[in-house]
Amino acid sequence: MARRAVIIGAGITGSLVAWRLARAGWNVTVVEARHVGAGSSSRTAAGIRQQFSTPETVLGMRFAVDFYRRFREEVGGDTVPIVQNGYLFLYALQEDWDAAKYRVQMQQACGLDDVAALEVQALVERFPWVDRHAVLGGTFCPTDGFLRPETVYNEAIAAARRLGADIVQNAPVTGVEASGGRIDAVLTPKGRFPADLVFDCTNAWSPRLAQVLGATPLPIAPRKRYLWMVERAGSMTGPELAAMPLTVSPSGAYCRPENEDSLLMGWAHDAPEEPAFTYEDQDRIEEAFFHRSGPDSYGYATWMSLAEVLPPIGEFAGITATTGGYYAVTPDHNPFLGYDPAVANLVRLVGFSGHGAMFGPFTARVAEALAEAGRDVATIDLLGHAAELETFRIGRRYGHGEKLVI
Repeated sequence: MARRAVIIGAGITGSLVAWRLARAGWNVTVVEARHVGAGSSSRTAAGIRQQFSTPETVLGMRFAVDFYRRFREEVGGDTVPIVQNGYLFLYALQEDWDAAKYRVQMQQACGLDDVAALEVQALVERFPWVDRHAVLGGTFCPTDGFLRPETVYNEAIAAARRLGADIVQNAPVTGVEASGGRIDAVLTPKGRFPADLVFDCTNAWSPRLAQVLGATPLPIAPRKRYLWMVERAGSMTGPELAAMPLTVSPSGAYCRPENEDSLLMGWAHDAPEEPAFTYEDQDRIEEAFFHRSGPDSYGYATWMSLAEVLPPIGEFAGITATTGGYYAVTPDHNPFLGYDPAVANLVRLVGFSGHGAMFGPFTARVAEALAEAGRDVATIDLLGHAAELETFRIGRRYGHGEKLVI
């Protein structure tokens, strides 16, 4: 009899875990409180980069980029979900620029051969829309970029279904049957689902789910983040915008093309923890962040911050839309990938701190390794490298935090 896995959550993480486990021969059931992609996966800027400050994450994201490039062959569908326009980090302070160049050396040592540190002259020759007087240099990786998230979770769920997985929507977890420190079955309004192994793929919803599952409380803070769309105008042409890399300014404000006529932008802010947020709260826009609140809104501040280093962006016509969603923030901005200490057959894949979409293929690969081992594992093989998983272990010490968070 095939082993039974119940996956809670049908965003990018849950859908890719479902596909990978179904492919490995597991009897898979996905239970989703609303519908596929109802949470943060459908509200993400969806950047994907290999430029991280944590070596294990560099390796994991190299694996993820490779997977997304081969997505149609691996998963199916008609669309490759990755747009490889690159990622460009800009720096204006000498201390930050020196640290960035050091990180590039580490990233190259992890096999990321195409990342480069560009001094200002080389930078503006390649990206003439950058103000040479506003920066010292930048780091660029052309194989980075952004994702089409709806393609990822819809095609992965479809592929999991073809492999025999059951996808149960509008089925919030209301309880469990447990014995001997293990979950025997997951309970929802749509039925009882027996489980040999349970996966928590709920990210920002994980703290409240943990109470239902009897799981270990993890330091995950749901925090609101906003994105804005800006209409192109002025000197930048449509093809120039469409070819633009995801660009992170020295202030941390960032932008990427949505298409030839729209720019997506975002900028993290000091947001309170919202442990009791609802699905509807994802689309609740506070007045201070709503683009129709006028030039004092945070969206306009984001636009102007970007225009300080990218002058053509300042010529754009205006902000046309505001959207919101939640990050699941951990103390070191690294996720938790491992077995729960309190529930022997519960795997937690949560706390992505805004990186869940790009982590998806790596997370699913880790999930498969954990499922096959029946316990936490120290390393997994990724593209010929042994990636240490201590950085993501539940109960780790938060000594090294991820430095590149936007």
